[in-house]
Amino acid sequence: MSVLRPDFAKCNNLVPVVTQDATTGEVLMLAYMNEEAYNETLKTSNAVYFSRSRNKLWRKGEESGNVQKVSGLFLDCDADTILLKVEQIGGAACHEGYKTCFFREVTQDGFKIVGERLFDPKDVYGTK
Repeated sequence: MSVLRPDFAKCNNLVPVVTQDATTGEVLMLAYMNEEAYNETLKTSNAVYFSRSRNKLWRKGEESGNVQKVSGLFLDCDADTILLKVEQIGGAACHEGYKTCFFREVTQDGFKIVGERLFDPKDVYGTK
């Protein structure tokens, strides 16, 4: 049996990852993985991403405690996008303190907040 892996070379060594709540189907976030993050995710069954702003691996929940236990990992037809189905431990996937990163709905007048903030980022991350 052949092994199917993301085509990291095709995407300048980073592939987009759509992360979805395994129970509800709600999209929690969009992030990126390099090959090292992908391998660690497979090995540990915890979501590990590559932070483009910090230029290093980002082990989801390493600061906040809001880890993501991976229950399924899927590749799209071109092997250049990952879908992670996760159990979100701690309630919030978003560093802004919301369950999902998609807590703002665009309206004709601007936007409105459609999610409940579960924690204050200053309490978790300080003033970084």
